[in-house]
Amino acid sequence: MKSDKFIVIVTGLSGAGKTVTLRTLEDTGFFCVDNIPPPIVLEFLGILNQYNNLRNIAIGIDIRVQQFFERAIELMKKVKELYRMEVLFLDADDDTILLRYKETRRPHPLLSLHKDLQEAIRKERVLLYPIRDLSDRVIDTSNLNPHQLKFLIRSIYGSEKTSPSITIISFGFKKGIPANADLVFDARFLPNPYFIPSLMEKNGQDREVKDYVLKQKETIEFLKYLKDFLNFAISGYKREGRTYVTIAIGCTGGKHRSVVLVEEISEYLKSLSLNPVVVHRDL
Repeated sequence: MKSDKFIVIVTGLSGAGKTVTLRTLEDTGFFCVDNIPPPIVLEFLGILNQYNNLRNIAIGIDIRVQQFFERAIELMKKVKELYRMEVLFLDADDDTILLRYKETRRPHPLLSLHKDLQEAIRKERVLLYPIRDLSDRVIDTSNLNPHQLKFLIRSIYGSEKTSPSITIISFGFKKGIPANADLVFDARFLPNPYFIPSLMEKNGQDREVKDYVLKQKETIEFLKYLKDFLNFAISGYKREGRTYVTIAIGCTGGKHRSVVLVEEISEYLKSLSLNPVVVHRDL
């Protein structure tokens, strides 16, 4: 019989947000420990099992304990046999990881073994692939700042919820579709404010651009269909127990039409008692 304790194994790429995630889980009531060698995890959990008040436990495991890392997959399988467990993998694209390391100036755990930071990041991704493949939940943090990641983690683990946590991203197609999007909508057929000289240098958060986009008959009709669809889809996600959904709305550059639409959809979802995270990727 499994223990009634809930274990979250937090892992993923260095620089993808593991520290922020563990701190947020701690704030929501989890007992958290980071960088524990995999061989002693089962013994550690056995000790905690004696304390009834410690019901939610988060354990950080990453490449810093690389001498034990090959045993991590075997460990996770054993833990899942004994406890209610979820493996949370935090991911991000290489450019984002590289930028974060340049901003913090902290050394990558594999940097001493490789010629440069980019090579260390690529090597870590290869080493972590088997764990990513068996993870129960993968969160791509490329487009999330620390505040948005905290909000997302709280919305997933902070309390029992029947509604999924929702992230809405505006983006420009010329820079690519967000890799973590579950639903993608194309707004490039709407009249483009970019070609209005007085609006060209403004963005979708400016009142003049909002007014221009929202008064177009195509926008009015599109929003009607989009809201109806999202209401239908989110109801389905709730029935299926989906915990988070990422919605992406794109235009050409990601600065005008998509921004306006994401803001409008965010307000609509709030009217449904949802609290979406808004990300304007290319603004």
